[in-house]
Amino acid sequence: MFPTHRPRRLRQHPQLRRMVQETLVTQADLVYPLFAVPGDGFAKEVSSMPGVYQLSVDKIVEEAKEVYDLGIPAIILFGIPADKDTDATGAWHDCGIVQQATTAVKEAVPDLVVIVDTCLCEYTSHGHCGYLETGDLTGRVLNDPTLELLKKTAVAQANAGADIIAPSGMMDGFVQAIRAGLDEHGFEDTPILSYAAKYASAYYGPFRDAAESAPQFGDRRTYQMDPANGTEALKEIELDIAEGADMLMVKPALAYMDIIWRVKQATNLPVAAYNVSGEYSMVKAAALNGWVDEQKLVMETMTSFKRSGADLILTYHAKDVARWIG
Repeated sequence: MFPTHRPRRLRQHPQLRRMVQETLVTQADLVYPLFAVPGDGFAKEVSSMPGVYQLSVDKIVEEAKEVYDLGIPAIILFGIPADKDTDATGAWHDCGIVQQATTAVKEAVPDLVVIVDTCLCEYTSHGHCGYLETGDLTGRVLNDPTLELLKKTAVAQANAGADIIAPSGMMDGFVQAIRAGLDEHGFEDTPILSYAAKYASAYYGPFRDAAESAPQFGDRRTYQMDPANGTEALKEIELDIAEGADMLMVKPALAYMDIIWRVKQATNLPVAAYNVSGEYSMVKAAALNGWVDEQKLVMETMTSFKRSGADLILTYHAKDVARWIG
């Protein structure tokens, strides 16, 4: 005998389904990543990320205006400098490419929130996220000297007008060092979005094409997290909260929704999910081959991120999602 309550009763009509829908993705949930490069009038599509471009500052401004008009509240900026060195000079120099792009965007679209990625791998000649021990070819980054560079980078980015500092290098103590640097220079009100649980993931491959940041030797497993570990993520977020993080990020997102859920249950801070390049490129490749319905697949994925506890979703699909839900 059927039970008195039959769940299918609430699925009979599109508007009825809409009325009882538990999770809703809106434009306000989205953050759109952009890659800034030197030059003028420059736009180069990333071969492994269809629809994603390296852009000169003037083109970044054009994208920022479009993003704002679509109702997306924020972008996150990554930079590819003309020259790289062991000191990551392009990251913390006042005229660094991200600083230039930040200032230009804030002048053109002042109400758009500009998040800046605060890391060094795009700017170092070896492709690692900080200082390397002399002669070390394993990719072991020296933690404390790197903190000083990250502090300088965050201050330069805040000086340029950045609304949110987002450190991603997974150095021990990086939130505390950056918070201290910002406060010392009068940026007490600038929030920190910490890449608190960033895994050493194979999903980053296309990003390294876009940001030209692949390690020249070794890998990043000495500082990014082991994909096998979940409880460790909770320890990382506990430390970052104690050091002054205002928001927390889990990266990647698709294979780590259990981590997003656990992080959200463990804190009352906003949680961001980074829908990374490999996740994006897999969908794009399948869609271009006609194997999947891109819109339905992307929207299901976005909804799943939100359902798992994400308050913000950083995604290369952001403009398309904003149009679809428009």
